[in-house]
Amino acid sequence: MPDMIQSEDVFGKAPRRSPEQFQFVRYRVDGPVARLTLDRPEHNLLNESMLRELADGIGAVTEKSSVKLIVLDANGKIFSAGVDIGEYTAERAFSMLDAFHAACIAMVEAPQPVLVVVDGAAIGGGAELIAYGDLVIATPRARFALPEITIGVFPPLASTMFPHIIGPKRALELVLTGEAITAERARDLGLVNRLVPEAQLATAVNELVSKITAQSGAVLGMAKKAVIGGMGLSLREALRNSMSIFLNELYRLEDSQEGLRALIEKRKPEWKNR
Repeated sequence: MPDMIQSEDVFGKAPRRSPEQFQFVRYRVDGPVARLTLDRPEHNLLNESMLRELADGIGAVTEKSSVKLIVLDANGKIFSAGVDIGEYTAERAFSMLDAFHAACIAMVEAPQPVLVVVDGAAIGGGAELIAYGDLVIATPRARFALPEITIGVFPPLASTMFPHIIGPKRALELVLTGEAITAERARDLGLVNRLVPEAQLATAVNELVSKITAQSGAVLGMAKKAVIGGMGLSLREALRNSMSIFLNELYRLEDSQEGLRALIEKRKPEWKNR
């Protein structure tokens, strides 16, 4: 992956809390899938504790080699209405930004892909979280907006990631106007991978989860590393990075060799996730 500023390098690393201590994020592991659910009724407003729980939950998952995929969703009708207004004070801005940075970097650097499920509005910080997921499934009732400019600030995390996803001019339009976009528009821009009717959401999520978790967890991590690692690099540098991962890391995996043997022997691979 490209060099990124680590949260602890700038702000100092806080001790990780265990999932049993979480108040605002539900954490559960079901076989190869870890599910983290935003749960701060009724608008899932993001505060420092909630974001640290999200970062710590993802950190706990990264230590489980049996987990192949992280699913991030939200309880209630709103994915997240953004940052709690109480966190915008000058006294809290430093630690709040630290927590938000930690959560987003945890999503990017997790070896497992992160699938975000959006079935409602994702405003401000909620939209920023979505941008740092690897895959996004949404329903037509999802809405996305970065309204920070209307209260005299700008979204620092979205300002970094949105240009990579939708291009700088479109990112500037969203950041400078604060206007909301529909789920359909978000899909067309590339912020959302799949748009499905509300009644079909659970089925669509389960189908995608099944397809991904049917693969080798170790190879999934390598593939994510190659894609994310090329961001911000020139084409030549990105190709060199991807080829280095492929030749020097991928081929050391047992599952890489198993996949090739299975192809030759015309059978289904038996993954060991290593």
